[in-house]
Amino acid sequence: MLTKKRILFIATEMSPYLELTEFAETVNKLAIKSNENNFEVRCIMPRFGAVNERRHRLHEVVRLSGINVSVDNDDYPLQIKVASLPNARLQVYFLDNEDLFKRKTIFHDENEKWFDDNGLRAVFFCKGALETVKKFGWPPDIIHCSGWMTSLIPLYLKTVYKKEPVFAHAKSVFTIGQNTFKEKMGSQFFKLANIHANIKEKDLEPFKELNNTAMFRGGAHYADAISFGAEKIDKKLTEEFNKVRGKQVLHFNAESDLTDYLQLYTDLSK
Repeated sequence: MLTKKRILFIATEMSPYLELTEFAETVNKLAIKSNENNFEVRCIMPRFGAVNERRHRLHEVVRLSGINVSVDNDDYPLQIKVASLPNARLQVYFLDNEDLFKRKTIFHDENEKWFDDNGLRAVFFCKGALETVKKFGWPPDIIHCSGWMTSLIPLYLKTVYKKEPVFAHAKSVFTIGQNTFKEKMGSQFFKLANIHANIKEKDLEPFKELNNTAMFRGGAHYADAISFGAEKIDKKLTEEFNKVRGKQVLHFNAESDLTDYLQLYTDLSK
């Protein structure tokens, strides 16, 4: 009997929990379609305050909670919650932290002011997601990252977590989406993102502009495969990643039934 291939979706947004762009619905459909096509699927996303716990029936996973995520010598408690995706036998895990995610707005406050700690929140989420998978003891074959908040994960898989047994066979897919903010991460971002001695200063070079485009560039640079998740993508990224030697590139297709993604997952996991 063939063992099912495992796909882990790590996403900033996913329907019906949070919908910031149209790709939130695509993540939902991809998870369900993968599950229906003989893949074993799990999903991870942030538990932003805008995610309604009561409506979506989130509950804490006590056996997984209690991890402390260290970022720049500070420890942040990680709380893990879970919900079942409606109309599918799939579990979605939500990463939470009282200080970083409880606020009711996502990346800007009520006056549209950018949160100064968005860079920290992204690093915490990326490291927290990978630490959660270690705690699962569930080795994924494919890790599909979407949303700018996930952009450090392909880099971490190639450096900090390279020798972790749970990620030994994992290949990453990174989806470049539409830009959703104009601000920058801030000068502390590189210090925060450098979570281990395995990461060199030059490794963070693709992120150097510290803006939305740079976050997508960094994720795509280190991923094993790239997809375009929206029709309107920053032209710099379209030109840069339209064809990349040694990487499969999946172009945006509004009429796609998503079988092209399933084929990509299959090809990568061989």
